[in-house]
Amino acid sequence: MLTRRYPISIDEAQAKLNALSVTTDTETISVDEANHRVLAQAVVAPYAYPHFRRSGYDGYAIRAEDDQNYPKVFKVVGNIPAGATFDGPLGENETARIMTGAFVPENAGKVIMLEQTREIEDDPDHVKMLVTEKHSNITEVGTEFAEGAQLIAKDTELNPGGLAILAAFGIQNVTVYKRPSVAIITTGTELMQPDEPLQAGKIYNSNGPMIKQLVTEAGGEVTSYEQLIDDTDLLKAALKKAIAENDMVITDGAVSVGDFDFVADAARNADNLLFNKLKMRPGSVTTAFVQDNTIVMALSGNPGACFTGFYLYVEPLLRRFTNQASRVRKTTATLAAAYHKTNGYDRVLRSTVEFAATGLKVYPNGSDQSGALGNLQTTTCLVKIPHSTEPIALNAEVTTWLLPFK
Repeated sequence: MLTRRYPISIDEAQAKLNALSVTTDTETISVDEANHRVLAQAVVAPYAYPHFRRSGYDGYAIRAEDDQNYPKVFKVVGNIPAGATFDGPLGENETARIMTGAFVPENAGKVIMLEQTREIEDDPDHVKMLVTEKHSNITEVGTEFAEGAQLIAKDTELNPGGLAILAAFGIQNVTVYKRPSVAIITTGTELMQPDEPLQAGKIYNSNGPMIKQLVTEAGGEVTSYEQLIDDTDLLKAALKKAIAENDMVITDGAVSVGDFDFVADAARNADNLLFNKLKMRPGSVTTAFVQDNTIVMALSGNPGACFTGFYLYVEPLLRRFTNQASRVRKTTATLAAAYHKTNGYDRVLRSTVEFAATGLKVYPNGSDQSGALGNLQTTTCLVKIPHSTEPIALNAEVTTWLLPFK
């Protein structure tokens, strides 16, 4: 059924999506599985760190009251390797050989670095110290973290460095936000599976694998992935099941005005149709709606449009499920290469960015066609060319979205 659509701007579409309420659920997982997960609770130090006084260098531990009248000879009364302790206090002009990171005797006030000492020939029980040290070379208890101090803040995305902090305290589990569950449905009788031989009139599915990886990069969890032929009943059943089981459904294709464009029909009959036409190219048919409290993002079946629509509309929405800001950074840049086309709608160009001393410069990157995919690997930003009857001027200031992981 052909129904008139009422287009809205990029900004209006993004505002509608940003106004949606999303649910943030939590779960407790092993630290071993927590890389790039987002903390739902701050993590605090269960004890002071370090929890014992430790040596900053290989050398000799001495009492503060013996730290004078150099050069002088000390009696060696012990050896403290990393992981060991020292029983009893040091006496007058006594010292203990100590390794970096090792336990410092309770009444030691300084560690003289090994480089400032000399062995005494035929007398292994004594050592000669040449000069004192400017600093104690001792890391005191709680120098880095006091007991109860915050180790990592809530809403932080953990990385390997953060995991090292947790491991240093023996923390085994953390509470994180659940990843939003995402079902992906790609449509088109023209689509082949990767293991099928090349056939006339058909193409391999490029959008599906791309969307799967983009969802994962944005912090989502792909729970199901289907590639369907153009069959209304099949698509209707798949969409109903996906909506019932997921936080978000992403479809690819079937949003235009053809005989098999069921997603467009589902959008018109949805609980809340956000938009089904945008004042932008490529991807003017990009559609968003809510059905049974599940968000459905219907992207264009054309690769360039699908890629663009994901970053402008889907990525920011997925990030909100884990209380994270979008990694797509909106800014302004200078259009450093000519673009001569005029547009009735805003055109979003796949582009590359140069970080110049005078500011950001952007360059259109190959074809601007909706179905082109040869520039998807090398595109580092998206650039908006405002609608106009005149070509945009060279060196004009343009709205630019810097893409993550590029």
